Amino acid sequence: MQQLFRRGDRGPAVAEIRAKLERLGRLDPVGGENLTNQTDILFDDVTDYAVRSFQQERGLRVDGVVGPETYRALDEAHWRFGDRLLSYRPGHPFIGDDVTTLQQRLLDMGFDPGRCDGIFGRATEAALQEFQRNVGLRSDGALGPGTLRALEQLRRTVTGGSPSARREEERLRRGHGALAGRIIVLDPGHGGSDGGVAANDLVEAEIVLDLAARIEGRLGALGVTTYLTRSADTCPDDRERAQFANDMAAEIFVSLHLDAMATEHASGAACFYYGASRHGRHVRSAVGERLADLIGREVATRTDLVDGRVHPMTWELLRLTRMPAVRLDAGYLTSPSDAARLATPEFRDALAEAVVAGIQRLYLPEHLDVPTGQFRMPALSN
Repeated sequence: MQQLFRRGDRGPAVAEIRAKLERLGRLDPVGGENLTNQTDILFDDVTDYAVRSFQQERGLRVDGVVGPETYRALDEAHWRFGDRLLSYRPGHPFIGDDVTTLQQRLLDMGFDPGRCDGIFGRATEAALQEFQRNVGLRSDGALGPGTLRALEQLRRTVTGGSPSARREEERLRRGHGALAGRIIVLDPGHGGSDGGVAANDLVEAEIVLDLAARIEGRLGALGVTTYLTRSADTCPDDRERAQFANDMAAEIFVSLHLDAMATEHASGAACFYYGASRHGRHVRSAVGERLADLIGREVATRTDLVDGRVHPMTWELLRLTRMPAVRLDAGYLTSPSDAARLATPEFRDALAEAVVAGIQRLYLPEHLDVPTGQFRMPALSN
């Protein structure tokens, strides 16, 4: 679904959206009729509230608009554990809440399917095969009736935090806090014919590409191998950007954006990482959360942008990257004050140094860390 649907819209697509929300128990049926056959169903206030509530729970932007991300999440949410046979399908993976439940159960028992992202990939298949070998089942990597029964019968057997979080943290310890030799992918948003937000004589795609170049230069001076997901003339989609980072075996992924609102009073910077609630449990990238917090605090301290803080999200760009990933929204172009700052090279330099300082602090042992705002590039170059 590429079209956007919001309060006030009518038609078959709205009826389908309402039907999905009904199946999830978030809306009551209208007159007991089959809504998917109706052409005059209204996206009313009740539907808007149900959509916003669903978006908040799933780690999506809470705007009441059903676009590709929200529609995808509605589709995934209706799958329950045991509803279907699951297995690894290259190029066309099973995606849904049943996969998330499978991944969580494997993690609870000490088998590592990678991030709990609801995508049945190679790591999930390998973890399921290992579980099957341990319980004496045929290790075909498929969730069939026998494997499902075994998973239902066994209870949690591992404690001490998420294995996926521990694995992410182990990667940080390599290199004793040094950045030299690491691989980082920077993702300036939009590009090509998609300029993103345009306001106050500034264009988002141009600003974030310039910011990425400033960050790249500083990281390069520290011995980091840095790749950008796009040039000035290209605009890969989110899946292509995530796949590029995965193919480059990046250790960190930082996406750069600017924001917009109908009112000029909205201002400030915010950071986002992969995380959401699923059936009473919180799934997240622990290192992604830490990196988002470090970058967010450095930006707030080194600039006078309002601190929009750190938030978990399940956007595809954060979900499909296999390394800790964050998105920095570095101000509102629709805010005259933010735009005036972003227009100056000096301010973009301050933003670039904030991002680099946050990344450096992520890799430092706790006893060598410094207070927010006190890292300087000369010190980082030593």
